[in-house]
Amino acid sequence: MHRKIKGAVSYTLTTLLLAFVGLLIIVPMIWIVLCAFRPQTEIIRYPPSYFPQTLTLENFINIGQKIKIWTYIRNSVIYCLGTTIPSVFLNALAGYAFARIDFKGKHFLFILVLATMMIPFQVIMVPLFLEVYKLGMYDTYAGLIIPNLAAAISVFMIRASFAGLPKELEEAGRLDGLSEFGIFARIMLPLIKPTIVTVIVLGINGAWNDLMWPLLVTTDTSMRTLTNGLAMFINGSNQHGPSFAGAVISIVPMFILYVFGQKYFVEGTATSGLKG
Repeated sequence: MHRKIKGAVSYTLTTLLLAFVGLLIIVPMIWIVLCAFRPQTEIIRYPPSYFPQTLTLENFINIGQKIKIWTYIRNSVIYCLGTTIPSVFLNALAGYAFARIDFKGKHFLFILVLATMMIPFQVIMVPLFLEVYKLGMYDTYAGLIIPNLAAAISVFMIRASFAGLPKELEEAGRLDGLSEFGIFARIMLPLIKPTIVTVIVLGINGAWNDLMWPLLVTTDTSMRTLTNGLAMFINGSNQHGPSFAGAVISIVPMFILYVFGQKYFVEGTATSGLKG
């Protein structure tokens, strides 16, 4: 009886804690969405009211008129897809090599790859910027995309998933006459689909919300990403309504991505060595 009471109390406290943390995350998001649909006068009114008295689309119209939002969205999509798709393929090849192929210095090289995860971006951003500038990639999509193609965390996750697959799969593929790349592409890669989806979600989210790197390597307004363009608009304006509207436009694609990728994201995280 005492054990049941203790379990019920523990369950209740855990539920309340999770609900509290959830509210801390959800309430500000709801506030942003509500402010995006209310007039400027209501946003700055004191004392503030949580629910708007008037709903309007004026803020979304204004943000579209004040900045090149469609250009920014296009650049963000190019940046996300151009970074994520080649990156997933390259990192999957690296993860497969580290997990399934024996070669001299493999473990040492893998440790070096993991060590890069401990280096803050602020440490390498100046030499990386100079490299991009010297190569003539400043203010170009190549300058945005190429330095982000390799990701140590993706290599780590994919390697962990490949390492958990039985060796009999490779042997069966070789008996069928498949090359090493054929085994990788036709047998092994489909089996780690949840991890691949997780890496895609993380890659797109990271590129979409990236502020620092696009700010460093672009000055032309036609090359700005959505996050970059909105940040510059918000810093130079006191128009809160359009700023909230821009924030909502920026949030919606990532929200949709996580809704559709949630199942694979959770499973991929659990099977790639990141759980617990």
